[in-house]
Amino acid sequence: MAVGDQTGDHAEVLALLWGQRPQPRRGPRPALSLEVIARAGIEIADADGIPAVTMQRVAEALGFTKMSLYRYVPGKVELVALMTDTALGEPVRLDAVAGGWRPQLHEWATQMFDRFWRHPWALETTVGARPMGPNEISWLEQAVAALSGTGLDGGEILDVAVTLVGHVRTIAQQGAATASESPEHTMDSAIGALLHGHEERFPALVAALDSARRNGAQDQALDFGLNRILDGVEVLVTSRSGRSG
Repeated sequence: MAVGDQTGDHAEVLALLWGQRPQPRRGPRPALSLEVIARAGIEIADADGIPAVTMQRVAEALGFTKMSLYRYVPGKVELVALMTDTALGEPVRLDAVAGGWRPQLHEWATQMFDRFWRHPWALETTVGARPMGPNEISWLEQAVAALSGTGLDGGEILDVAVTLVGHVRTIAQQGAATASESPEHTMDSAIGALLHGHEERFPALVAALDSARRNGAQDQALDFGLNRILDGVEVLVTSRSGRSG
């Protein structure tokens, strides 16, 4: 997720994402919906990556012609934006998570990681200057709401959200790059294989991996990083409130 310019050439995308495109008053009743079209594109992207998504292929998957698809979506740019917002979906409701802002943000980041893990192509489509849809904005709203009342100012709250997103994206990108069937054991297996036969050259790394295996602590970078970020935020929140300890 990245905040970019939401105007200019993005007007058509924004209109599509936010339901502001005028609906045709004449002609046959629509046989498709934006949700159905987006889901068809998501299925293709999940299987073959975002480059495989074309208007032609999505239309064929739905049993329609490419020209008929243009009645609903102007082109691939708009289609990918719609797919992205649909794939991210609505965020977890943090007011249902007990314990205050810290467990709420941990759950928020964990759920975001899960969305990126299931749709790794969204890591590519959620960067740069681009319009964002209501689902993606709702994720940001939930994080900001969790930190409301902590004493942090608006800039700090937004920076916390951006920092958490950056960590989640980094771990998700690493996992996606391994093409593993599971988000677990990616770093351990990849580095362990490289070190085989070269243990004397990298003794500290070998010892660290051996220790991690013995303690069942392999590939905990997501939670470890989240907890360290939240540790720092907690220090800041405590300083703002004037509490000690």
